[in-house]
Amino acid sequence: MEKLSFRLTAPRCAGGTRPQAIVGVVASGNLEVLLERVSPADMCTIDIATAAHGFGTVWDAVVRDFVARRSAGGLRISINDGGARPDTVALRLAQGVRKIEEPEQ
Repeated sequence: MEKLSFRLTAPRCAGGTRPQAIVGVVASGNLEVLLERVSPADMCTIDIATAAHGFGTVWDAVVRDFVARRSAGGLRISINDGGARPDTVALRLAQGVRKIEEPEQ
């Protein structure tokens, strides 16, 4: 298992008040993403556990693009990867932010 960590400055804080959200399922070709509101409002911390070794530069590009495009400030994001492609990673991250911004039920 390869572990990667990123601490990025986020231009926008995540909206909503949900304390956490989870999307996806770890299975062949997919991933699980847990988002928690525990980071400073201008920071996004992303921790990744992946079985696919040697893709650090790809992960770096995907998470930097995500933080630049989405409201990710204030979030700690934990990713358990089962070999997902970059477009699936971007989709799950977007779904996670949307879910954490939804009103609590």
